[in-house]
Amino acid sequence: MSSSWGNYLKISIFGESHGPRIGVVIDGLPAGLAIDRGTLSAFMLRRAPGRSKTSTPRRESDEPEFLSGYYKGMTTGTPLAAAIRNSDTHSSDYAEFSSVARPGHADYTGFLRYEGYNDIRGGGHFSGRLTAPLVFAGGIAKQLLEREGIFIGAHLARAAGISDTPYDPVHLGEEMLRRAGLRDFPTNDEAAGIMMQDAIEEARMALDSVGGVVECGVIGFPAGIGSPMFDGLENRMASLLFGIPAVKGVEFGDGFTAADLRGSQHNDAFAIRGGAIVTETNHAGGILGGISSGMPIIVRAAFKPTASIAQTQQSVDFIEHTQGNLNIRGRHDPCVAVRAVPVVEAAVAIAAADALIEARGYEGLQRPWGPEEE
Repeated sequence: MSSSWGNYLKISIFGESHGPRIGVVIDGLPAGLAIDRGTLSAFMLRRAPGRSKTSTPRRESDEPEFLSGYYKGMTTGTPLAAAIRNSDTHSSDYAEFSSVARPGHADYTGFLRYEGYNDIRGGGHFSGRLTAPLVFAGGIAKQLLEREGIFIGAHLARAAGISDTPYDPVHLGEEMLRRAGLRDFPTNDEAAGIMMQDAIEEARMALDSVGGVVECGVIGFPAGIGSPMFDGLENRMASLLFGIPAVKGVEFGDGFTAADLRGSQHNDAFAIRGGAIVTETNHAGGILGGISSGMPIIVRAAFKPTASIAQTQQSVDFIEHTQGNLNIRGRHDPCVAVRAVPVVEAAVAIAAADALIEARGYEGLQRPWGPEEE
């Protein structure tokens, strides 16, 4: 199904933007995984709306309600289900879009796919609101991975043409991975963040929007995990990243830049450092042949400008087959990439955890108790 994903760690996301609740069912979590609720809530708050002028003014607490698979602070091993309440909805803003196609949105294609039965309020199941349960699942995956010594972080690498300090693809550390997530605006360089915010505000005041790029890094991921061809580590991560609304491009390592290099420039020379096999550079982004090399995994997701802008635009009524202008009301992010930073972290974490469980099995994962307590 289109809203379900996973080989070993499986997720299924449900709900609509203006329905009573949205949520996720996670199947495949090991029993006995201790979940730090405070850390999980803080991670979800980074994505939550209504925190700044760069975000939609819609306000949601995004506090998840555990429905199953969780007991006495730990996973039970059965499917873990959680729901998040939608409370601040203005459904009347979307009444006219049941038959009028908003440019850049899935109104027309969704109508064709679901024969007009889909919920159009707030974008329905196509809405970025559905990334909240994805972040919930990713927050749990991050905690599982950190117990294995694997750390994931992301930052807003570019917005409105302004670039942040990129991750060092060879000497990437935990402190750098955590830096952007501890700030109100998710950049490594505060000065770059201020310039981005000014540019985003300028677009908002012009009734417009801007796009951006989120860079994500993974360190501590063991070498030798993944597969060639169609089930590689890049494939898994990319499939989840493309499930995030507004993502239009994904690249690993040098990505599209590699197309302009020679082999002598792009190849990563192997070396031995401290008894470990490493590469002197990391143009490949930590993955070769769909399999992890042990170097930091570097992946970037490109986000288009927010489709909902307040300028008058041309469109059509796809039921009446008439053409005219429309003005979009509602509350929207002038740059969706800002709040998408933890969403990218979540997607990468879920894919990494799925591949790790496949490679090691549940018996190869750390438990929250010692042998004497078992």
